[in-house]
Parts: sequence; structure tokens; C-alpha cells
Amino acid sequence: MDRNYKTLAISIGADAVYAVPQSIEDAAETARQLAPYLSLPEKELAANLTSDKRSVWLKRGLSPEVSKAIRDLGLPGIRLIKRPQRYYPHGSLAAHILGIAGIDNQGLEGIEYFYEEILSGTDGRLALEKDAAQRSIPGGAVEFIPPQNGFDVVLTIDAVLQYIAENKIKEAVLQSGSERGLVLMLAPKTGEILANAIFPTFDPNDYQKVSHDQRRNVAITDQYEPGSTFKFITAAAALDLGLTTTERRFDGGSTWQVGGGQIRSDGRTGEAVTFLEAFERSDNITFAQLSVEMGPERFAPYIQSFGFGSRLGVDFPGEISGVVSSAEKRQGQTLQWANIGFGQGIAVTPLQLASAMGAIANNGVVMRPFFLKEIRDGQGKLIQEFTPQSRGAAVKSGTAAQVSTLLRSAVVNGSGTRADIPGYYVAGKTGTAEVPEEGGYSDKRIASFVGFGPVDDPVLVTLVILFNPAAESSYGGVLAAPVFKEVMAESLEYLGIKRRQPGAQASTLEKN
Repeated sequence: MDRNYKTLAISIGADAVYAVPQSIEDAAETARQLAPYLSLPEKELAANLTSDKRSVWLKRGLSPEVSKAIRDLGLPGIRLIKRPQRYYPHGSLAAHILGIAGIDNQGLEGIEYFYEEILSGTDGRLALEKDAAQRSIPGGAVEFIPPQNGFDVVLTIDAVLQYIAENKIKEAVLQSGSERGLVLMLAPKTGEILANAIFPTFDPNDYQKVSHDQRRNVAITDQYEPGSTFKFITAAAALDLGLTTTERRFDGGSTWQVGGGQIRSDGRTGEAVTFLEAFERSDNITFAQLSVEMGPERFAPYIQSFGFGSRLGVDFPGEISGVVSSAEKRQGQTLQWANIGFGQGIAVTPLQLASAMGAIANNGVVMRPFFLKEIRDGQGKLIQEFTPQSRGAAVKSGTAAQVSTLLRSAVVNGSGTRADIPGYYVAGKTGTAEVPEEGGYSDKRIASFVGFGPVDDPVLVTLVILFNPAAESSYGGVLAAPVFKEVMAESLEYLGIKRRQPGAQASTLEKN
């Protein structure tokens, strides 16, 4: 169920057909009549029908129409039996979260796999009295242990927010010609995952039609170079260390020679820029210089405190840690460390980036992201409730407020203007990242935007990523920012957050 107790997956009774070979009179004729209904080759069926086993499964999960047709055939030795089968009433909704269950209702992927023991329950059994050698004692005591029904799990996701996210990312992927896209939404104060949408998607009722790759929840299981979206981490560390202020001025040259290499920044005019202006413009050189100024011994601990380079502990299978080299390994690699300042040469998961943005929205405190909200029994009685867990403060609350101001300014005056929403004060950062390949970088791009809102009382963090768009412009500010705007506008409205009227008093963050 979702957080509002809307059913997302249920177990229903579905017919399965099996054969009792000893009771079959004519295996070839029986196979001929069954084959059209089971979509199985006659030879394969005939081989099963002549097995020396007492019984053989032929097919499970039959539709009511197929069950009736087989029953009407009245074939000797062919039996039908009801068995539980997992059914997803909303089709592809939240498919990458829910995962899939196998023919015996066992969890194979996603939440179905991670919480299988809670969901599945146990079969009934007979317990026989045994001797010291663990042999059954003839005439000994026999105890029947009844079956234990599985519990219901209530997830943190909101089906309406999930629906909004899925629709918007589908539109964006199709319009931009991207290979894949995702929208991830978190509650910054708790770490609850509210939506996790990926397109292309699939229907878990018919999951065999798609590959495992298409079923992967790439928000958790995959890593990528974040590009300029990572600049808010560099800014947070430099501000927290007291190495910069929003008014500090940086040289305006279009290139910077460092560590035997060169870093370029498009759009520089040669005039000095303030740190605030550099953030608005997403200036690579400024962030490379700050990264080198901090050095790996001071910057690396901040990167790690935000959750990069380690698993966040989300309750989902296959979480990876990303790649963050230790400070020791980066000693003497000045150019490589400069690149990290603008999100190159580091690999993160989408969940890590969204979680880190959540920390900025949560006064600098990182929360553990999670899916499981409650466990309830079949009658709806609460068995266990799961509370938010803090992973500790990454930066001081004052620093988080300063970064929020920068992020808001990037939306109002900088590269993220297409993310701005009339009446809702949102903040965020654009990103356009290159995709590494052996020996360098490919011509593929990743367009992204990550942000939160409203800035004065954040309720939503949203990350939008479009992988390898075919559109003429692959910039995050052009492709991903408008998706963020649409998702956030509909979501905040749904959550009952009122828009500010034109001329309304701005928040402290808005004034700064």
C-alpha cells in the first residue's frame, strides 16, 4: 500500500493446471488439445504428460477464460487448482519500486524481494515428536502448526505524486529522445521516498516481456557523474569552512591552468565575478579553484558527510555506494581534484544526490532515505511503525541557509530560470554532465536538475535526470528544469501548499 493505504499489490487466487500422467489415456491427443490454451509446443507438453512423476505442473497463473476452456475439455488426468498469484491493480505504477514476484509468489526484485519474509507468511505444517537422533517416534505426539498469513507493508510513497512523476518523465523522455529518465522525490525532513519514477517502465503483471535492465531501479542501483549539480556540495563545504562568502570576487579569465591541464568556463567576459554570480552562472573555474583551495584533506570529509561514497542504507536491494576517492589517494592529483569541484571525476547515485539536497533543505542534517512506513496485519492493525533516522549533520544550519540562498538565486537569476514557478519559491541547481568512457568522455550527455521547495519551509526535494537526450540542446537548464517546474507545481498544489500572491512578503531567504 502507499502512504494513504491505496493498494498497490495484492495476492489473488489464480488457477494453475497440472497433469497426473498415470491417468492420461492419450498423451499426444491431450497435448494437441491443450497446446493452444497454454501457448506451449505440443512436443513439450507430450513429454510432460508421459513423465514418470506422480504429477507435473503445466502452467500457472491462468486467466479465468483459459481455466474455463480447459475445464470444459474434460481431459482425463488434467487437473486445475487455485494458487495465490501476485497482482498489481495499477499496472506499471511504481513498478520499479514494487519489483516483481515469481510464479510461486516469491519476491524476485524490488520491495517484493526486500520484504518477502514480511509479505509472504509461512505455510502450515505438522510437527512430529522425535527421538534424540531426530527420528519420528511411531505413535508419538503430533502438533499442527497453522499457517501464518503475511503482513501488509505500507510504503512511504504517495501514489498521486508517483503518478505525477511518471507522467511528466514519460513526456520528457519522449520529447527529448532520451534513452531513459527519472524523477525522484523525497521529504527532506524525514527522508521518506515519496516518488521514484523511471521511464521506460514495465507492467509487473507481465514482467517477462522486458529485460532485467529495463526493470532496474537506476535511482539506487546505478551511478553517474553529477556534473554541475554537484556544485552546491562544493559551495556548502567552502562556506562552512569560511573560505568564501557570497560576495568574494574571483578572476574572470575564461581558462585556468592547473595541475598540468586546463579548465574552461564558457561565458566569462574577463571581468571578476562574485561567488553568488559564479553560482548563478554555474562557472566551472570558480568551483575548481575552491576545490583546490580546500584540498582533498578538507573537502573529502564534507563529500563523505553528505553521503557520497557509501551506501545510504535505503531498504531496497542492490544499492551501490558510488565512487569517491579518499583524500590520501587524491594527494598530488591537483587537476583531478579541481574537476571534482564541478562534479567531474566522481560517481554518485541519483538517490545520494537527492538526499544531499535534502540535507540543505533540512538545516544541514542528512536523513536516511527509506521506503517502509508501517507494517499492518490483514485486519489493518498496526504492527510496527518506522521512524525517520538522522545520519548526522553535514554542515552547520547557517551554512545550509546560505546555500539555500544561492540555490534560490540560481533559479531566479541564473541557469535554472526555467524551473521557477510563479507563486512557489523553489530553489535548485542545473547540471549537464558528460558520460565517461575508456580513455576519456563520450559524446553522450546527462541533463539534470535537483532542487526543493518551498524554500522557507521545504516539503519536497525533486531530482530530474534525462540520460543521453537526442534533443539539439542537452543542457539541464533547458531540458530538466522545465520538468522539475511541472512536477513541483502539480505536487505542491496536490499537497495543499498555497501559492504566494504577487507582491506578497518574501521569505528571509528570498530577500538575501
